[in-house]
Amino acid sequence: MIRRTSFLIAALLAAGGVQAQSKLKVGLMLPATGTYAQLGTAIENGFRLYVSEQGGKLGGREIEYVKVDDESDPSKATDNVNKLIKRDNVDVLIGTVHSGVAMAMAKAAKDSGTLLIVPNAGADAVTGPMCAPNIFRSSFSNWQPGFAMGDVVAKKGHKKVVTITWKYAAGDESVRGFKEAFEKAGGQVVKDLNLPFPNVEFQALLTEIAAMKPDAVYTFFAGAGAVKFVKDYAAAGLNKTVPLYGAGFVTDGTLEAQGADAAGLFTTLHYADGLNTPRDSAFRLAYAKTFKLQPDVYAVQGYDAAQMLGIGLAATNGDVSKKAEFAAAVEKAKIDSPRGPFTISKAHNPVQDIYLRQVIGRENKLVNIASKALADPARGCRM
Repeated sequence: MIRRTSFLIAALLAAGGVQAQSKLKVGLMLPATGTYAQLGTAIENGFRLYVSEQGGKLGGREIEYVKVDDESDPSKATDNVNKLIKRDNVDVLIGTVHSGVAMAMAKAAKDSGTLLIVPNAGADAVTGPMCAPNIFRSSFSNWQPGFAMGDVVAKKGHKKVVTITWKYAAGDESVRGFKEAFEKAGGQVVKDLNLPFPNVEFQALLTEIAAMKPDAVYTFFAGAGAVKFVKDYAAAGLNKTVPLYGAGFVTDGTLEAQGADAAGLFTTLHYADGLNTPRDSAFRLAYAKTFKLQPDVYAVQGYDAAQMLGIGLAATNGDVSKKAEFAAAVEKAKIDSPRGPFTISKAHNPVQDIYLRQVIGRENKLVNIASKALADPARGCRM
């Protein structure tokens, strides 16, 4: 009798515990080479840090990583994401940085029902027309920092502004967010300048800015391109005559390379150095100890992608197929992020404070909150 009871208990445990015992396959589709390689590394570091803090498990399941270098190349994105979904049978997709690549990931996730958490790419459509119950973002929409800065620049009294960015989704949408707020406040964008991604030949456009003599310039660049733009802007002498404002990516993770040329720049983003909250201080210390590097916004976004995954898995006992329960748990959560607590909208984009920061030394120091609990309008989302 005892043996039979033991057998039944073992069988029940096996039946109920298969999900908890098997590894959760997480597909990391991030840039490992090219302009955004450093950003991809920071996101992965942040994600792994949170998982390690939970003992290597989320929702009771040990994490197994499968990695693909997306090269920030939209033309390779569909093949890359399908390798993870169809060949590697991942349970979760985490990616990516480039908005064009993220759009391909979102389509594949929507078509296949695979859980996707976007830890950077701000493509408005991901939480707009492409929104779905299984698609989440731990970062921002391109609209959010741009809109916040449009309000800041208007309040500083600037009337005529030129914008400059790469001609791709992230740049276009950031500029649109800026213009929406700036023009609503009575300002005028006199010209939108752009060049193809990842081109960094800025000289002709800088000459054009110098000739137009606007009150200010708004920019969106990131990674290695942001480094060169800031240095070229200073080399042209424009930093002394035309104030430069930007979405925070222009100075996040790039200050060491930009050096004194970035001094004094104002940017808007959902993270800043010197927040000095217990949560952020603990995160920064743990990240520095683990990776021998200082964290940036990309590390925070990776960390919070893992947090969001953990919240959903805890509610479903590690079962990613329970999409409605997973989504409900994440939607009602207040996520305890190093950036400050934030919530997730019905479109699955963060509702968060956007900070005004200024470059002082090698830090993006907090000035104030530019927009409190700013929610993306999620235009086109029909979820």
